Amino acid sequence: MTTVGILGGGQLARMLALSGAPLGLRFLVLDSTPDACAAQFAPLLQADYRDQDALASFADQVDVATFDFENVPAESARWLAERVPVFPSPRALAVAQDRLAEKTLFRELGIPVPEFADIASRQAMDEALQRIGTPCILKTRRLGYDGKGQFRIKSPDDADAAWAALGSQADTVGLILEGFVAFQRELSVLAVRGRDGELRAWPLTENWHESGILSASLAPAAVDAALQAQALATARKVAEALDYVGVFALELFLRDGVLLANEMAPRVHNSGHWTIEGAETSQFQNHLRAVLGLPLGDTRAIGHSVMLNWIGEMPSLLPVLAEASGHWHDYGKSPREGRKVGHATLRADTREALADALERTGRALGRDAQVAPAVARLREPG
Repeated sequence: MTTVGILGGGQLARMLALSGAPLGLRFLVLDSTPDACAAQFAPLLQADYRDQDALASFADQVDVATFDFENVPAESARWLAERVPVFPSPRALAVAQDRLAEKTLFRELGIPVPEFADIASRQAMDEALQRIGTPCILKTRRLGYDGKGQFRIKSPDDADAAWAALGSQADTVGLILEGFVAFQRELSVLAVRGRDGELRAWPLTENWHESGILSASLAPAAVDAALQAQALATARKVAEALDYVGVFALELFLRDGVLLANEMAPRVHNSGHWTIEGAETSQFQNHLRAVLGLPLGDTRAIGHSVMLNWIGEMPSLLPVLAEASGHWHDYGKSPREGRKVGHATLRADTREALADALERTGRALGRDAQVAPAVARLREPG
């Protein structure tokens, strides 16, 4: 029986384990915390990601390794790759966990990106502010996610506050200044590439965020075929440049008909959770198929889906389950402010039916504001 090792034991590892069960797969999770939620469904090896004794034990017990978040130390992935196949590759992981390397790769591939600059000092920031202008965003190059490690600079008057907030990290995780994009929509393309180089992508997804954390995703996004093709071409460039294997997501800004690349996630992604019920093959099973060298599954959407994130604490499941199209996912985590603790997906055959179900669910949960943008998009003519 094949055993898949997962570095990281959060909800993504948990859903990978659940999706791999029908394939007869076993899993081993390595995580630094004793209460990793994936450990409710797979054996847990608790250790620091840099502990070579633990990594050696991990490698001895698995046939292939992957990861469920991009902050696994790249050097640990490289060490592990000398002993067991690791997908995606340590190189892909290293690029994706450094915003400067990531943006530089996009630019080298001819993919549109916001203006950006490496910030190694206060002087470098001041010079970049003059060139890029405001508004802009100062970010840590590493370890930032869900809006963490960022400071929005609305005018030059905010420069002192930005440096006070993040300047001390210039010599540790590094900093990058990015121009603010006045986008019309936030989109993501989720793709999977097999060991043989075959690439497939799910339909573009439209996303909405609150306080830097994904709040809702709608798929397929209401876009024309040309934009879908543009997104697929962008994903293909990145995947081939990195010789990527597995699922990845590109977060995109749509501005005046052009897709600008924001970030890459070298793993299954929050904006792809709808694929569990809303696609012929979920992102989780296709990721496993890819890293194991199995045939990839169809990425066709089944009807229309909306995924709602639950942040901090779980609401009542009854309004979601009351809908024929409602699907509930509890990650088994304790409540905590800003923590992703679960999600729900509503699926329907038509946009109108999904809008109705979503509106009812939002009203019953007291989440009208969360569902309103997706409802409005679904009710747009055409």
